[in-house]
Amino acid sequence: MAQRGIREYDAKRILAKHMRRLSKGTFKYRGRVVLVTPDTSIEAAAKRKHWVKTEKLTVKPDQLFGKRGKHGLLLVNATYDEAKSWLEEKMNSIVEVGKVHGKLTHFLVQPYVELDKEYYLAFAGHQDGDYIHFSAEGGVDIEANWDMVTTVNVPIDAKIEDVDLTPILDSVSNDEMDAFRDLITALFRFYRKLQFGFLEFNPFTHKNGEFFPVDTVARLDDTAHFLCHEDWKDVEFPAPFGRELRPEEQYIEELDEKSGSSLKLTVLNPKGRVWTMVAGGGASVIYADTVVDLGFGDELATYGEYSGNPTTEETYDYAKTLLDLMTREKVEGGKVLIIGGGIANFTDVAMTFDGIIQALDDYAEQIKKHDIKIFIRRGGPNYKAGLAKIREAGKRLDLDMEVHGPDMHMTKVVSIALKNLEGGR
Repeated sequence: MAQRGIREYDAKRILAKHMRRLSKGTFKYRGRVVLVTPDTSIEAAAKRKHWVKTEKLTVKPDQLFGKRGKHGLLLVNATYDEAKSWLEEKMNSIVEVGKVHGKLTHFLVQPYVELDKEYYLAFAGHQDGDYIHFSAEGGVDIEANWDMVTTVNVPIDAKIEDVDLTPILDSVSNDEMDAFRDLITALFRFYRKLQFGFLEFNPFTHKNGEFFPVDTVARLDDTAHFLCHEDWKDVEFPAPFGRELRPEEQYIEELDEKSGSSLKLTVLNPKGRVWTMVAGGGASVIYADTVVDLGFGDELATYGEYSGNPTTEETYDYAKTLLDLMTREKVEGGKVLIIGGGIANFTDVAMTFDGIIQALDDYAEQIKKHDIKIFIRRGGPNYKAGLAKIREAGKRLDLDMEVHGPDMHMTKVVSIALKNLEGGR
């Protein structure tokens, strides 16, 4: 699962669409939220949503960082005019959050909710299922009070209706227990059906069958976009706060959005000497960790993956983008490109290697000019044909290339590659 953060606005917008159906009519969530950006003013929002002018408001940045109140970036119980003035002051301002500086560009506006009681609820995926975390003592200090959070595990093949939620409901009153059970059940259905990897409401409350999530944090499994695009609609996967996407990263993101496969690229250090093109999200983590463990973390240029049986054309587009970045600037001692992965379950290795070979054809002279050595380790369907093709291409193009199959340990190729860097440590 490739989890990516989404805006609070999008999480609440999607929830509003599905809440009544997934709760079987026991709960509703009206989803009264608007997003204010440099291109969409609160005045324009008020013309579409009359409550923006008639109700007290909460306003906060919606850019994938938390603790907004502690950073002085939370306006509560405000009138429309107060919210408008505050947004004019904060919009496009540069702020420091932790050790990160960034520009404020997106703000969530929603009705102010007076809470008599604050609750905490989160769903978090793990290898064998999902955890449900609940506390009757929610709020900004939940981490410091984690001993008051109760957890129930939901196995991956279990239905929420068959799971005993009693352990996490002991902290609520008897007359509220049924309502909380219905609410948690509905929200868990939403979490699983809509392919979330993490979903947190803190704080939240409910009253007369209406759900009030004050703060929401959410991450989606973006490889499920082809399954959920109708339910997600125009969901956005913004870059982490303080980090602007490079044009190449934006290009791969656009390719990914159009594909049923997973295509990810993050440029860590464009002057780095260690570049990777790894098949599989899990493998990409292992390869990156191995590079760091071997003392070359500061030389790691990229992090990403291509997986889910991408087409030859998609793999070509990904590989040529990577090679274009890699051949822009010479560095002393040369570079290495590690084309790796585990043993694929259903990705056609030969078909994806056809795309990589096309990119190598385009960039062969630049690869040699930049003293790039290529190391390959791959297994899976049609891997023998794929390795034979790329080995022949390396000879034809006179590239410095080593090709290995699944007989070599997955990360052994990393240590071999790093030893070939001039001035290696």
